[in-house]
Amino acid sequence: MDSNEQQIVPDRRLLPADNHVHTEWSWDASTAVMEQACERALAIGLPAIAFTDHADFTAWAFPGQQAETPVVRVIDTHARSGLLDVDGYWECLEHCRARFPDLKILAGVELGEPHLFAAETSSLVQRRDFQRVLGSLHSLEVDGQLHYAPTVFTADTAMETMRTYLAETLRMVESSSIFGILAHIDYPMRAWPKTAKPFDSADYQEEYRAVLRALASSGRALEVNTGGPWPADNVLRWWREEGGEAVSFGSDSHEPSTVGKNFALAAAMVESVGFRPGKHPIDFWRR
Repeated sequence: MDSNEQQIVPDRRLLPADNHVHTEWSWDASTAVMEQACERALAIGLPAIAFTDHADFTAWAFPGQQAETPVVRVIDTHARSGLLDVDGYWECLEHCRARFPDLKILAGVELGEPHLFAAETSSLVQRRDFQRVLGSLHSLEVDGQLHYAPTVFTADTAMETMRTYLAETLRMVESSSIFGILAHIDYPMRAWPKTAKPFDSADYQEEYRAVLRALASSGRALEVNTGGPWPADNVLRWWREEGGEAVSFGSDSHEPSTVGKNFALAAAMVESVGFRPGKHPIDFWRR
């Protein structure tokens, strides 16, 4: 554990809950262990943790495999699909709840492209009482097939692709009500081409505001994702100006050591634009 981080989080009441954490039940988190994530959360003073493992319903391929069906991602070495083993996940969750009674442990799920897989996502969330349901856009359609969004970006098309991503995010928000938190609105920045014009959220203000306005009108929460990239502080200001009421914090951790990463800094940023902690430690921060 980083010693500087220990110094800035001496009191768990100062930190928000981590509402976006992956474990061994996510296809892309083969080194994650739910129990170790709980230990980390307690060590750094988090009041709560939500395990939001991936549920993806797209087609899959192994490295080098040519797929006849649309492919979002090349599959990780330990996984057989992007489908979530809900029963296995739940058994592990209940084990951790029993072992760590001093930590509030929330059940969650991260739904990939829920607007494109309405029947599948509806069937999944009805199986259990998920307390945190994230909606994520990881992929974009190209020539009739879905592709992992970061692979679509090129230096020449980066700005156009970002606008396409935000337009599809708007469609997801407007056409699916199954999720309560919009995850990583800046997701494509993770693969922003180094030779493209540097990313500046102000270049896409109109597109951002359209997404934020739709999300706010639905009463849902916007995520501040500290796994990188974070939403710029002006995006959070637009969120407030467009009527956004709630902010959720998520590390997007895929290994225990990154649970709650940079939460003190993120909390300070969110507070600076007018959002405050709720009455209870697990609450979203509100204006």
